[in-house]
Amino acid sequence: MVDFIFGNAAVVLQNCMIYARKPMSGQQNTVTAQGRTDPNQNIGISIHNSQVMASFDLKPVLSSFKTYLGRPWMEYSRTVYLQTYLDTLVDPVGWLEQDGNFALNTLYYGEYKNSSPGSSTSGRVKWGGYRVISSAIEALQFSVPNFIVGQSWLPSTSVPFTSGL
Repeated sequence: MVDFIFGNAAVVLQNCMIYARKPMSGQQNTVTAQGRTDPNQNIGISIHNSQVMASFDLKPVLSSFKTYLGRPWMEYSRTVYLQTYLDTLVDPVGWLEQDGNFALNTLYYGEYKNSSPGSSTSGRVKWGGYRVISSAIEALQFSVPNFIVGQSWLPSTSVPFTSGL
């Protein structure tokens, strides 16, 4: 298993191009593995207005390897994809179990208005903690100003960001 973005922090990745690489034989890709350990922690991974695509070495062998949006590294794992382009490499189920039923009802995985062939949610997992986010109000919880209080510190860094959806 290859995790590209992992850990236990609050992060918004915005306007990013995320390329899954060809894994070794017998492995699969998971874009995220978030490690929230307490449901009261205001942390997780928010991927907003980005692109998830296959790298040059994965494209020719795409049918030989599966790529998932994420897996629950810890019990209260939280990851959302907001208005992101998900290319055909994303497996139709979208998300991968860590270890059987571990954390499937305590995690929070969400998708909001993503686009492209890999964004269809019709075949996604049926876990208690997975949701297709239909409300902009719910999605805004994972935006720069609300999730990482970015409007209070990002302007001083000169890092460009979008404050809303």
